[in-house]
Amino acid sequence: MNTAPLQGVKVVDFTEVQSGPSCTQMLAWLGAEVIKIERPGVGDATRKELQFDPDEPSYYFLQLNSDKKSLALDAKTPDGKEILTRLIKECDIFVENLHPGAMDKLGFSWEAVHALNPRCIYGTIKGFPLSSQYKNLKAYEPVAQVTALGASTTGWFSGEYNIPTQSGAALGDSNTGMHLLIGLLAALCRREKTGEGSYVYQSMHNACLNLCRIKTRDQMTLDRIGYLTQFPQYPDQKFGDCVPRAGNMEGSGVLGWTYKCKPAGGYDTAEDGNNYVYIILQRGAKDFEAACKAMGFEDWLTNSDFNTADARDRHKHAIYERIGAWTADKTKFEVVKILGEAGVPVGPVLSTKEVMTDQTLYDGNTLVKIQQGGKIGEFVTVGCPFTISNYQPVYGPCPELGGNTGEILKSLGYTDKQIQQFAANGTTAPLKKA
Repeated sequence: MNTAPLQGVKVVDFTEVQSGPSCTQMLAWLGAEVIKIERPGVGDATRKELQFDPDEPSYYFLQLNSDKKSLALDAKTPDGKEILTRLIKECDIFVENLHPGAMDKLGFSWEAVHALNPRCIYGTIKGFPLSSQYKNLKAYEPVAQVTALGASTTGWFSGEYNIPTQSGAALGDSNTGMHLLIGLLAALCRREKTGEGSYVYQSMHNACLNLCRIKTRDQMTLDRIGYLTQFPQYPDQKFGDCVPRAGNMEGSGVLGWTYKCKPAGGYDTAEDGNNYVYIILQRGAKDFEAACKAMGFEDWLTNSDFNTADARDRHKHAIYERIGAWTADKTKFEVVKILGEAGVPVGPVLSTKEVMTDQTLYDGNTLVKIQQGGKIGEFVTVGCPFTISNYQPVYGPCPELGGNTGEILKSLGYTDKQIQQFAANGTTAPLKKA
């Protein structure tokens, strides 16, 4: 019995790079048939971006296009438009992430697709909301982050490196894809009730802004009282009009910070510079007492500079300094053991190598190994981030460029002769040079 949640759902995937493909790959992992439209002879831009072998698709492409089918198609040709029209008439979801106006120019706007297939759900990713003054900008991941609070509130708060810093997490790309996924699934539920498809518009800006929600909270507080007690700038430095960068503070009312440890060896080296641990001092008296006893700082329990949460806010730099001295002669794993056993929120700063060699994470969802075959062999990717009790995704290989073209065209009713003609006239294969 096939228990895939999206079994029977057909998706036309007119996306490339990361934001759109991350969404459509998840649809494929949930059981949908995803047909990826790729330019004949060229394919998704990531196929040849950051390659490890000039003859093979990059890991960038491989990690975003598992379990899809590839249709090589130039939708600008008359035949290409006809083929795409046939696909749309029988699909459940159409997804695109081209630059603003591109799909309209091609003749496949929401209005056009809705007229062709009123049940089709149309998903689109653009840089900015339609109301934004920047709505016509071509947006890349950092553009979304810097316009949606991700950069102005990230980074160090003093010194030479006090500059807006984008996150290492793909807030503008894969995060946007997951936001669109939510909208598409909601639209599928709505269609079950109404029989009609929806237009789901997801901006990269809004996906980033959603993850920066607490920064808008901080701005309202700053506007109200003129300072932010949880920030390292409090109480000694003056606050400006905007929420500042705050280094490694936790973000809410607890006192969190990153502390340096001695290298543990193995993949935790001084050269790589990830020999750090993150420790949180909670505001509750019992929680603080447990932390103090675990670190041997019982004197803080009777010291009025530290024995209340408000006092700790005022003396946070003294706390950072003392805990930093305590962690300096221990590895991050030793610190995690000591504090973790005492119930103190703590975690090691883990590198890419440490995470990807942690065999406990190869649990069928967190990290997964996909057998691509050929020269590529096996590659690792991040799997479905949630689990479903009665469904386990099967992670299959990525398609070759145009590898499913014949199969898809035949399913649409085209004859072998027509399929050969499409290849000859540049619709599904590059035109041969004279």
